[in-house]
Amino acid sequence: MISRLLHCVFLGFACALLAGCGGFPVSPEGNAILVPSPNHNARRPNFVIIHDTGSGDVERALRTLTDPAREVSSHYLIGRDGTLYQLVDENRRAWHAGASYWGGNSDINSASIGIELDNTGAEPYSEAQILTLLDLLWGLKTRYRIPSSNFLGHGDVAPGRKVDPSRYFPWQRLATEGFGLWCRQQATTLLPDLSDPVLALQAIGYDVANPEAALAAFRRHFLGIDTRGEANDAERQLMQCLALEKRRKPSPP
Repeated sequence: MISRLLHCVFLGFACALLAGCGGFPVSPEGNAILVPSPNHNARRPNFVIIHDTGSGDVERALRTLTDPAREVSSHYLIGRDGTLYQLVDENRRAWHAGASYWGGNSDINSASIGIELDNTGAEPYSEAQILTLLDLLWGLKTRYRIPSSNFLGHGDVAPGRKVDPSRYFPWQRLATEGFGLWCRQQATTLLPDLSDPVLALQAIGYDVANPEAALAAFRRHFLGIDTRGEANDAERQLMQCLALEKRRKPSPP
């Protein structure tokens, strides 16, 4: 009962904002529940960054993402049951990535769509949630011609500071659908310019100012593990494969 009341409050808040602002654009995702957040600037998307809310319920996440005092937002939020909420117009700059970096870009907020998945970070993602996410990603990729390799996690663009989405996130499944970098065929020998793990991670796109953090983010994304220690030969070969995949001419979305 409380959950339904909170849901109604949020919908009322959305309607009030729509009336006051007089022009929150109709979402291209027609099934999204509009819950506008005031925390955004103008921007142009070329990346998609996926996050965990770290929350136990979607109402709490909505309160955080629409609170002016918190100064944090995302374009979309997907509940555990697959419900899609839009908080910020896709053409506006949401405040979701913070201090971040990928492939030479140090202002990810200005160039990305942020998607929050309601998840504590210590639990599997529901099938309903992933199916909604895949539908949303397809629309974003089509609308903005976002390269496949530019679908990333918060932990990828902020290694050492963020670790979401967690090791439970199905990156390989997304890559199979065309959303994210993945290794298709590993070479048997290492190329000289990619034999150093730091150089290979940098070629993939990671900020290697903290090599240990970059390696941890790589392992979480591409191996689904949270471990420490130096890169082994198999990991170095995987890094090279991913770097070479990124160098390929992107196929049209």
